[in-house]
Amino acid sequence: MLQSLTDKIVGQDGALEQIVPYVEMYHAGLAPEGRPVGVFLLLGPTGTGKTRTVEALAGALHGNEKALLRVDCGEFQMEHEVAKLIGAPPGYLGHRETTPMLTQAKLNAVTSETSNLSIVLFDEIEKAAPSLNRLLLGVLDKATLKLGDNSTVNFERTIIFLTSNLGARGMNRELHPTFGFEALTERPKQEVGRKLEQIAMQAVKKRFTPEFVNRIDVINTYMPLDGPALDRILDHQVADFQRHIRTRLGQDAFYVELTKGAREFLLRNGTSEEFGARELKRTIHRHLVQPIASLVARGEVEPGSIVLADCRRNQTMLSLRCMLDEEAA
Repeated sequence: MLQSLTDKIVGQDGALEQIVPYVEMYHAGLAPEGRPVGVFLLLGPTGTGKTRTVEALAGALHGNEKALLRVDCGEFQMEHEVAKLIGAPPGYLGHRETTPMLTQAKLNAVTSETSNLSIVLFDEIEKAAPSLNRLLLGVLDKATLKLGDNSTVNFERTIIFLTSNLGARGMNRELHPTFGFEALTERPKQEVGRKLEQIAMQAVKKRFTPEFVNRIDVINTYMPLDGPALDRILDHQVADFQRHIRTRLGQDAFYVELTKGAREFLLRNGTSEEFGARELKRTIHRHLVQPIASLVARGEVEPGSIVLADCRRNQTMLSLRCMLDEEAA
């Protein structure tokens, strides 16, 4: 499993090495009773692969990256909105009309024949109202949640992920100092990593109570992606597009290739030090997928041909050329 996740998640091997043992411990029947299989807090700048890690784990366990129960904490910034998770109690207006988000049936729905381990993701946990954190205390400690109708949800067969951008600004300042000795010298990667972890932990301790932090098994800080990592992510994105072409078009499928100039164009426009690789997928969709789709719709791409994407210096868009195998040779 570790190898399959490493192939999908680039540049974050340390985080994966901490997550996989908890999954293996559960499948071996040695997970502790009376609490979730594992509770992970994933920190780091945006675009470094935190949410992608959880999706990749769902794909490895269940064969479907969407097989997880996701709670977008940005939707629960007000105290009264937290009631959507557990449902309104009897006697309150809308009791029967409020369907809880965290029910036993929904947890069971994100399992599969290959694994009965449910994955629950609380995305951007720092945006949630304090009452959501208090609600999670019982879940993280005793693996139980009482709903508004007094029924109980068991979280013993779940692995829980919390993602957060806490400390991201401080990390960015640490990575790109603008004055002083550190701005003039190149520091060892391990030293920078330790500084980022310290910044992240300080932000966590300011935002969450000690009893909440103590219920988390692993707190992992994701490191910013370097050039080789971004190159590999681009390879993955293009390979996913190629598989999509084969799946949807069958015998009419064709091949996509990028020149060095096209790769540099996509990386330049789709990645940045501040946002990591978050924009890369949208950049590929806008500058590669949509123009190729236009060629296909006009009947200008023959089955089995090669669509070569190139970009000359100072060009603001990719140029596409459809070639047969003989031309490509």
